[in-house]
Amino acid sequence: MEEKNGQVKIGMYICHCGVNIAATVNVAAVRDFIAKQPNVVIARDYKFMCSDPGQDLIKQDIKNLGVNRVVVAACSPLMHELTFRLAAESAGLNRYLVQIANIREHCSWIHDDVNEATQKATALVNAAVKRVALHQPLEITYSPMNKNTLIVGGGIAGIQAALEIANAGHHVYLVEKEPTIGGRMGQFDKTFPTLDCAACILTPKMVSVGHRKDITMLTYSEVDSVSGYMGNFKIKIRKKARYVDVDKCTGCGQCWSNCPATRIPSGRAIYLHDHLVNQASTKPQD
Repeated sequence: MEEKNGQVKIGMYICHCGVNIAATVNVAAVRDFIAKQPNVVIARDYKFMCSDPGQDLIKQDIKNLGVNRVVVAACSPLMHELTFRLAAESAGLNRYLVQIANIREHCSWIHDDVNEATQKATALVNAAVKRVALHQPLEITYSPMNKNTLIVGGGIAGIQAALEIANAGHHVYLVEKEPTIGGRMGQFDKTFPTLDCAACILTPKMVSVGHRKDITMLTYSEVDSVSGYMGNFKIKIRKKARYVDVDKCTGCGQCWSNCPATRIPSGRAIYLHDHLVNQASTKPQD
């Protein structure tokens, strides 16, 4: 575990979080145990590590003691991981050489026995110390992002989302498995709780979606596969057969009203089919 600037030097900082942690975990015992571990050059505890004085402890140790790895035993990383990473970065340390051990949500808040909670907290922090010793510095990179948005489902929720995203300046692909958008709301008479006319709310939005150039509707279609990653997804859409020329279709309904399959009952259609087949089989050949 050697680095260009010398041996790995870990600083461990445990937060009391007021009494959220300290009331259940023996903070001093955890601190003293971690202080004796390999590569740990300093172990401190403070009432509120996320405060400015708490962050200053980390910054000073990075500058004065040469700490090049940081472990903070505190609350969830969702709360203050970025806070401590930025603090380390401001002192000249790569932000990804900081490891958070969650001893609040994962330990003190779910235990009431001090001895058992202290043992668990010690194990969590010790694991973080062992892990951070293997960390490598990372650099933030940027890659192009496709800002087009795919919305699956053309009900009222999908329609409203498509309109709002399009208004924000992004192109939207709206995929609906049925031949038309609108969903279940188009089947209602009134909507709860105001008893407003469902069609009066839905129809203008449906028309707006159809007129927007930044919304591409893919009706009678389904998502076949999804690959890629955030900002660069690749979606394969399977469009079902229309049996009409979509570019020429006006929605007049004449093809439906003149279709033999809709005008002749299924039993009659089978009878006619069999009758024509019999006639063709008995007709003399030339």
